[in-house]
Amino acid sequence: MDLADWIDRQAAFAPAKTALAASGRRLSYADLAGEIARTAAALAAAGVRAGDRVAHLGYNGAEQIALLFACSRLGAVFVPLSWRLAPPEHATMLADCRPRVLVASDPFVEPTVAVAEAAGVPVRVVVGVPRDGWLRWERFVAAGARAQVAPIGDGRAAPVLLCYTSGSTGAPKGVVHTQDSLFHNAVNSTHMHDLTAADVVLTTLPLFHVGGLNILTMPAFHAGATVVLHPRFDPPQAIDAIEGERVTLTVLVPAQLELLAREPRWAGADLSSLRAITTGSTIINDGFVRRGLTRGVPLLQVYGSTETCPIAAYQRIADAPAHPGSIGKAALHCEVRVVDDAGRDAAPGVSGEIWVRGPNVMQGYWNKPRETAEAIVDGWYRTGDVAHADADGWLAVDGRRRDVIISGGENVYPAEIENVLVESPDIAEVAIVGRPDERWGEAIVAVIVPAGDARPTRESVSALLDGRVARYKHPRDVVVAPSLPRTALGKVKREELKRLARREGVAPVA
Repeated sequence: MDLADWIDRQAAFAPAKTALAASGRRLSYADLAGEIARTAAALAAAGVRAGDRVAHLGYNGAEQIALLFACSRLGAVFVPLSWRLAPPEHATMLADCRPRVLVASDPFVEPTVAVAEAAGVPVRVVVGVPRDGWLRWERFVAAGARAQVAPIGDGRAAPVLLCYTSGSTGAPKGVVHTQDSLFHNAVNSTHMHDLTAADVVLTTLPLFHVGGLNILTMPAFHAGATVVLHPRFDPPQAIDAIEGERVTLTVLVPAQLELLAREPRWAGADLSSLRAITTGSTIINDGFVRRGLTRGVPLLQVYGSTETCPIAAYQRIADAPAHPGSIGKAALHCEVRVVDDAGRDAAPGVSGEIWVRGPNVMQGYWNKPRETAEAIVDGWYRTGDVAHADADGWLAVDGRRRDVIISGGENVYPAEIENVLVESPDIAEVAIVGRPDERWGEAIVAVIVPAGDARPTRESVSALLDGRVARYKHPRDVVVAPSLPRTALGKVKREELKRLARREGVAPVA
């Protein structure tokens, strides 16, 4: 079997049931099964074979869903690229994974033309406005009408998803998940949410994230539920969908919840259909949960990472009110340990690193055997996150052992930004740190030692980064310092940097 069999089986039971509502289209399970079959044939006609990569760049759309399931049928690997990244970042990823096909929606084709050519992508497809040298999506799919799709047999062990996540050195790493990984993640989600075919799931998070793709969207298709897919998050449109589609489940990161709460209609919106809102991506404390942004709808925390597909631990609806601020317990098909510095299980109340093991854990990092061996030891993925458990096993995250900053649900690694800024002749030294921020989780702050008489500002620093790194990685504040605090060995003292970033008189940026 392969993942696309989910859709075929659901279509056999309930062919007219709405599977996907996206961009003004409503696809039944029978419609979606047909779209997947046509897309698989088109990919096969384009020369895609087992193990080949198929990349996508664009806002959320039905074609992404069809491409992922079509790749599973062929034994190919789907590579969703973040539209929030800059062309040089895409260039690095395309050069690494070497896709046979790149599908891009028209807003992203122009900046991607040179990148795709440099990476030598053989087949380029545009969704939307035609472009010289690019096949239109409709023509691409039609071209595969007579192509034969050879079944791959049991595809459970086959890689099917490659999601890029930045590394601690700033270089992106491709996280590889198998079809079995996505299956067990779907079962974990079903247990977490009591997910059934009666549910209506609203997806507003980008599908290039495992959070948007795998916390509820793919599990919903496994359950035979309906997915309402928005191109991007828009608070009024989200409210319209919740009320009009009678949405029962959705995933919203804290920054989205904050924006919804500021929307005038939110206070009076009809949330009666919502069974729960799932959240995560950053440390969520008891105070945030108790602020009442969800207007009494249960707020479920989920814990995981790109490497865990992502569901590794979670709360369930009945448990959430009694454990605000907790990430819950280990997922149904997953083991979680909290390990001290000696490699032993930490006692209740004692902090240690979170280790995760299970069929949902990644196969490894693409083309990076050394990094894979460092991350997964004896089957345990070492997350780098620090947590503790109470006497009953409820987990709470304390912080992150690594220096990653999570701002608005996005992972930002300091080295990537520092490496660009230090090229400026006006900057003698620079360090990037995170500052706690209620809306974004963490706000990115640049601590800069200026060169000569330079006076760096947020605007001038952002200008240095324009076109080099994604906008969400730009610092929201700049702190000027005479020097960076360092150890005797020359290492930057990041805890002191964080204190500098939080110093009194430095106002948070809205």
